[in-house]
Amino acid sequence: MNFDLYIQNSEGQDCRVGDATMALRTAGSVLGVFVWSVAVVLGQDGWSVKYTTQSICVLKGSTVELTCSYTYPSGYTVTTTFWFTKYNAVGPVSLSDDPDYKGRVTYRKDKENEHTLTITDLRESDSATYKFRFTDQTGKWRYTGEPGVTLSVTESGLQVKVTGGHQDKTLTCSTTCTLTDNPTYIWYKNGQHLDESTSPQYKDPVSSNYEDSYSCAVKGHEDLHSPAVCVQGQDCNRVSYTKRTICALKGSSVNISCTYFSLYNITSSLWFSPKQSDSWRDELIPEDLTTDPGYAGRVEFVGEKERGQSTVRITDLREEDSAEYKFIFNTQTSRWGHSFPGTTLTVTDLQVKVTPATEAGKRTLTCITTCTLTDNPTYIWYQNGHKVKEDSSSLDSDSFSDADSYSCAVKGHEDLLSPAECQKCWSVTYTHQSICALKGTTVDISCSYTYPSYHEIKKAFWFTKWSGRDPEDLSSVPGYEGHIEYLGDKESDCTLRITDLRLSDSAGYRFRLITSGEMVAGSPVSLTVSDVVLEMDPTSVSERENVTLRCRTNCTLDPITVYSWYKNGQPIPNNNTSSPVYILFSVSSEDTGRYSCSVEGHEDLPSAEETLTVTYGPKNTSVSVSPSGGIVEGSSVTLTCSSDANPPVDKYTWYKKNVTSPKASGQSYSITNISSEDRGEYYCEASNIKGTETSIPVHINVMSVFPWVPVMGVGAVLTAGALLLTIYCTLKRRYTGESDATTDTQSVHPDCNSDTYTGLNMRTMSPDYDSLASVHSDPNSNKCTSLKKNTRSPE
Repeated sequence: MNFDLYIQNSEGQDCRVGDATMALRTAGSVLGVFVWSVAVVLGQDGWSVKYTTQSICVLKGSTVELTCSYTYPSGYTVTTTFWFTKYNAVGPVSLSDDPDYKGRVTYRKDKENEHTLTITDLRESDSATYKFRFTDQTGKWRYTGEPGVTLSVTESGLQVKVTGGHQDKTLTCSTTCTLTDNPTYIWYKNGQHLDESTSPQYKDPVSSNYEDSYSCAVKGHEDLHSPAVCVQGQDCNRVSYTKRTICALKGSSVNISCTYFSLYNITSSLWFSPKQSDSWRDELIPEDLTTDPGYAGRVEFVGEKERGQSTVRITDLREEDSAEYKFIFNTQTSRWGHSFPGTTLTVTDLQVKVTPATEAGKRTLTCITTCTLTDNPTYIWYQNGHKVKEDSSSLDSDSFSDADSYSCAVKGHEDLLSPAECQKCWSVTYTHQSICALKGTTVDISCSYTYPSYHEIKKAFWFTKWSGRDPEDLSSVPGYEGHIEYLGDKESDCTLRITDLRLSDSAGYRFRLITSGEMVAGSPVSLTVSDVVLEMDPTSVSERENVTLRCRTNCTLDPITVYSWYKNGQPIPNNNTSSPVYILFSVSSEDTGRYSCSVEGHEDLPSAEETLTVTYGPKNTSVSVSPSGGIVEGSSVTLTCSSDANPPVDKYTWYKKNVTSPKASGQSYSITNISSEDRGEYYCEASNIKGTETSIPVHINVMSVFPWVPVMGVGAVLTAGALLLTIYCTLKRRYTGESDATTDTQSVHPDCNSDTYTGLNMRTMSPDYDSLASVHSDPNSNKCTSLKKNTRSPE
């Protein structure tokens, strides 16, 4: 397509611009369409603008670069170049001065007479026609390239459209304008990479699982995922983030939010960063951000306003916090969210950049960042520490003095000033803008300053408060005597030391310099004094549950601290000393005790103790018997039940083995006047609110006294008596010799009624033994017949 472009000079003359082309380049996430080949004839007297594209379509949230080149006749000098979309009463308005583009637009001169416009974080409202304009040094000639470039920003980025029936669904990755250059589309199911194709339609069969969600992206711009959509119903498992990218200031705080849905009951959830996977115990299992030593004391969950929403807040941001952050939730069977794209956070600080002075002496100060700050902030400019302007990120002037210092800040974060930029100026610079220190320690607030060499220092001091219109020198404030020490000099060092820190020392500290011709004060350094605090969650648990101990301070100690843990005042062995979190896994009764923590170098300043109570059911239940010796019928015995439990046993029950009903209750069980029926095995049952345990049975043996015991004793006596009588008769015969048979017979027949044998008569002993026939006398025979010796007849 061929056409002519015309531009108009300040005198209203139309100038034909020929051979117009425009080079379009993309940076970051950029997509172009409708590339028109344009042939333009060179304009009048050598003035021209060259374009190569007349129309372009880009994704919302991406970045685009528009580049053009221009020519002009010799003898002229171009002093002003810019891009614009709008006019005001004076003329075209440079995009750099348009509040709608504040902080998102930069100009760059690539080669001689070549100019590039970069627009970041594209919005739907950026859809417009962009034109390039340049002016010569006289201001008389002003030229605009026509017709410009039409930029279209998709209304909502990429979208997945679902069409078709239940069994034959079709997925299409669509935009509100058609992408060119034959882009490659990437498809994801539940955040997992599925397929790549040059067709915007998903070519494989769609899952019939109600859990599954699908999303798409364009290759090279995977950070611009479409929202995940459910294909078999209104609801499916998914995680969606409120913002895919966030740029935040170093030292500030940021909230990262998401919404989520699960078809199943959620058992747990957490935020994590894949960047930290090297420190996980298992690199495939994400760990909670709150347990990461690098985020100690800086991460908190803001809380869910309603189910399905979660927000994590990171405070005191550092440059190393720049990373991707993700949310996952766990169900009984699976983990969701790990593979879904998260929110990418970039942390930046502020710097003042000074452009060289133009021929007219004009210079521009720009408050620059490494990323485009989120939410289009307002910038504040300071000259020698005093606020001079509240507007855009640029400050233009033709009266900047080398003796002045300039710094910038973002509204709402005035305490996060950029370093002062100056040539031969007044300045106060702190090594740290904020400091966290422990109670009882010593801190140095490092500081340096500059001042014109022709000034003489009169006084230098630190202050936290004003007395009327004048700052109050800390050295004269009651309570600071011997507590602070000025380590500075009268050249450049202004360091302040504070010893034996107290919680009340938390304040904003500022350095004041008074010279022979001026006085200047630095911005405040925020000092926060904290003690060490141990948080225990929970403080009372049942056995086999977990307990989390967290050692924290009210501010973030720098550098990362090594932590020590104590139980009942004694160190606890711990391999992961860099973590502020210590977990007691599957606790038992032995874990009951007082816990505390401390930080490296300050072990003499431990936290206050927190007591852990472990509750458990009865254990080691046993029975003791008193008396412990033999148990005889008619005596008494006491059984006592002992058991270890927390809370203490509140019920004891006694049982006899093979007897269904309980025998008694109470810790002790006494049996009086015991009998043989009480013989058997006894055990106790101890109970509290946590459980019940039964003791090992003990055997009770009862010894009885039977009637045959005394009979046996008397029988033994009679047997012994008969034996003695036999021995007596035998001995007497030996001594008296043998006579006639009668005499002999009589001699061996003693009188059984004599006193000698009366004692052997059972009736004389006791009538109870009449039944002992074996020793009863026969009334029809000689009373001693049983003892009679056989009679021998004479020969």
